[in-house]
Amino acid sequence: MPNFTKRAIKESFWKLLNEQPLTQISVREIVEKCGINRNSFYYHFQDIPSLIEEIVMDAANALIQQHPSITSIDEGVEAAFRFTLDNKKAILHICNSINRNIYEQYLMKICEYIVTTYFDTVFEKGIVSKSDRDIMILFTKCELFGLSIDWINTGMQDDAIEKLKRLLLLCNGLSSEMIKRCRENSEHNEI
Repeated sequence: MPNFTKRAIKESFWKLLNEQPLTQISVREIVEKCGINRNSFYYHFQDIPSLIEEIVMDAANALIQQHPSITSIDEGVEAAFRFTLDNKKAILHICNSINRNIYEQYLMKICEYIVTTYFDTVFEKGIVSKSDRDIMILFTKCELFGLSIDWINTGMQDDAIEKLKRLLLLCNGLSSEMIKRCRENSEHNEI
């Protein structure tokens, strides 16, 4: 029964979040929508921010499970953008609230997963040093995170996926070039 109640709380909150800004949603409204009492809400969640955190982390984990390997950055980014577009109102309501950092943590987790999984899937282990690999992952995940935040801040235009595909096409080969430069630099340091 507790799992059913917890799921009902999450679903009711998500529906409300798609209808109105976060600042207008109260615990009372959530529990009335799903037909439980306040104590049941507080049994499962400390407050609304903890509810938001669990929902966005559930979404991140679901996305990760759906994509155990990533053969192109496009594939991972498109999946994350699709989730965001499918939940546009709710995401904008979170991002336009004091709880924005919760969504940004989710987004950074997804960006890191996409990039790390891509590098692990496409490039052989040991092809570059661990420190160079870590730097390439940091650069690429921050690049994706920045693009995503800019997209959110400008209202999440629906054509973002097409623009992103074009950008990734223009950047095609950048990872391979970084690996080539790491290897060349490594060879010159050995001499």
